[in-house]
Amino acid sequence: MRALTAGDPEDVGGLQPLARLGAGGMGVVYLARTAGGALVALKVIRAEHAADPAFRVRFRREVAAVRGLTGPWLVPVVAADPEARTPWLATEFVPGPALSEVIDGHGALPVAAVRTLGSRLADALAAVHAAGLVHRDVKPGNVLLALDGPRLIDFGIAHTAGATALTAPDAVVGTPGFLSPEQARARAEEVGPPSDVFALGCVLAHAAGARRPFGAGNAAGVLFRTVHEEPDLAEVPAELRALIGACLAKDPGLRPTAARVAAALRDPRTRPARHGGLGEERTGNHLPPAVLRMVAERSARALDVPAPRRTPRRPAGDDTALGPPPPDGSGTPEGAGAPKAVEAAAAGEFRAAGESRTVRELRDALPPNRRRVLLMGGAAAAVVAVGGGVTAYLAAGRGSAGGSGDDLPVHTLGFQADMTGDQRAEGVAQERGARLAVERHNARTGITFRLALDTVDDRGDATRAERAARRFTEAGVCAVLGPVTETAARAAAPVHREAGTAMVLVSLDDTGLESAGRILRVTRAPESRLAIPLVSYLSEDRPVDRTAVIDDRAAGPSGPSLTSALTRARPNEGATDVQSVAADSDDFRPAVRAALDGGARAVVFNGTSSERAARCARALDEAGFTGPRMGTWHIMRPDFLRQAEGAGRDWLFAAPFTDPGSLSRDFRAAYRAKYGSEPGRWAPEAYDAVGLVARALTALGGTADVTPPAVAQRLSGITHRGIAKTLTFADGTFTPGPDESCFLFEARGNTFRLLGR
Repeated sequence: MRALTAGDPEDVGGLQPLARLGAGGMGVVYLARTAGGALVALKVIRAEHAADPAFRVRFRREVAAVRGLTGPWLVPVVAADPEARTPWLATEFVPGPALSEVIDGHGALPVAAVRTLGSRLADALAAVHAAGLVHRDVKPGNVLLALDGPRLIDFGIAHTAGATALTAPDAVVGTPGFLSPEQARARAEEVGPPSDVFALGCVLAHAAGARRPFGAGNAAGVLFRTVHEEPDLAEVPAELRALIGACLAKDPGLRPTAARVAAALRDPRTRPARHGGLGEERTGNHLPPAVLRMVAERSARALDVPAPRRTPRRPAGDDTALGPPPPDGSGTPEGAGAPKAVEAAAAGEFRAAGESRTVRELRDALPPNRRRVLLMGGAAAAVVAVGGGVTAYLAAGRGSAGGSGDDLPVHTLGFQADMTGDQRAEGVAQERGARLAVERHNARTGITFRLALDTVDDRGDATRAERAARRFTEAGVCAVLGPVTETAARAAAPVHREAGTAMVLVSLDDTGLESAGRILRVTRAPESRLAIPLVSYLSEDRPVDRTAVIDDRAAGPSGPSLTSALTRARPNEGATDVQSVAADSDDFRPAVRAALDGGARAVVFNGTSSERAARCARALDEAGFTGPRMGTWHIMRPDFLRQAEGAGRDWLFAAPFTDPGSLSRDFRAAYRAKYGSEPGRWAPEAYDAVGLVARALTALGGTADVTPPAVAQRLSGITHRGIAKTLTFADGTFTPGPDESCFLFEARGNTFRLLGR
């Protein structure tokens, strides 16, 4: 919310504006109070549009549409006057973020939450269609979340089925990416209830997979894919894919009705809580805790109304006399203590609703079917209705797409990685760390811009990686995190280089990507530095005079790099021998015997295969060798310990990442709360990479006109102190401090323990 300006009215049709919720080309939305003290969302049309007869017809249609609708997942109209000199519309006020904001900040929703969300929205659309209307703009920005369920809003372009369009015959009405093929073809006469079902399928695919089924970027490209290509549902969980795919059928006649979608999404085994909300289900089908906290915080913010301007002004709207002002005490909802009480609720500082007099009063002011929301306790006990029990939506929140929150610019980061292939563990961990960083940035006070994350699973495939890169460049993302495989990076780099978009590599070395130098930023130490912790350990912790390298010729380029470093910087200034194993051989015993016969006191395996490393470990164990046995992060996996059959105990590993579990307690707790697991490797580094880009954006002012090439250039010469390491770039090259290059781990039991930097 923002304070009123000098040009804002003091009264509109008997309603008192208190603060601005948002402003757009068509008008301004205010938080307002009725004469009885209830809070409403007040939409006031700008004078230039009020003077347009065609616009007035559209506005009358919107008012008539929403006035005739009823249902728990729709927003009731409190009052309206489409014939006033300045037309206006007031609806109930329910503080809650838009689905678009939630997905931008928190990623995909759990399957159970998508089912609940989808069934409620389908019920809302069924009511809309039963009234003879078509919404025509179902999208995440028009779906707002509250603890007692979602609401479908904004009927500004709704019309009766078969009605004559008020727009030009070839005009596309709706939002690209969330409209049907018939809308994309601008065939208004074909747009009926199935069109809304198609849009609902797009919304649910986006909610379940955190990506749009027809991509993003240039509107013409999105419309073309909507009409001619099949939706990309790779990220949609299997149990939802068939139903969502049916909603996205090109032929409107093949799509299910909204009522059938609602029935299909209701799990007969699930018995919802009596208030029927997203926040509490008997089987645990609730929104993630972080989203519940967002709703709670938004509820608290709704009570913290800026001080209204008191300059006398002539009332806006119609010219009828206004009623008397509200009685004393109604100027602050539920008294001056209400904001603090709700902030306490959002922070989980009270245990039950009955422990707070203010909360009891707020509860008693609610309609009976919503009072139980306040009985949940903790962060989920957010107040969802204030001011005499009248509620309305706080549309979309801060700068989110399609919303009407404040006007902070949103800068989107692209993230492309292998999320389902061989490197999926690294890809998923990085995406989660990056998303957590985006969420934390957006939650800070005093920010000048918001961040969003657009994720693409390139599966490590060159074709998909190039396609992802083109999608990102068309969308104008400020920078791209990833990829995680060399194949994908080689395919994506030329596209990003041509657009001047920075590629920020988190887990991948820059081997073979020299041509992308001016836009490439690598936040990890190169493979050649992996020798540093090994040499340090064998020189200072357990000095040896002779080291043997088991050179696995199947290792790829990282193997020779490590071998070369160990022969140049000999541990403890002693001798280094190299014993090779052919790439087509599985027998490591001859190389091990030769190394031990040569007097080796330590053995380093330079390969990248966990299976081959396990063979080497068993050969060393059979030979009775107990000295230091070492490898790199490539083999530091549970399957190495399992296949080594006990021979992998006490092995040491050099890694370019730190132990996620040994970092900041806050990071670990936030990760566990959001994802229900311990942070995976590379998650902290991805978190830091987002912080690095955010620092560059801040240095550039964070304004909406910041270009991707400007971000790429600004990433050189800046320093970002992250939670894993300090990221410093000189001439675009990562220059870590002597203690921030690599880390040493030890195999203990069935896990790996960090020994130090």
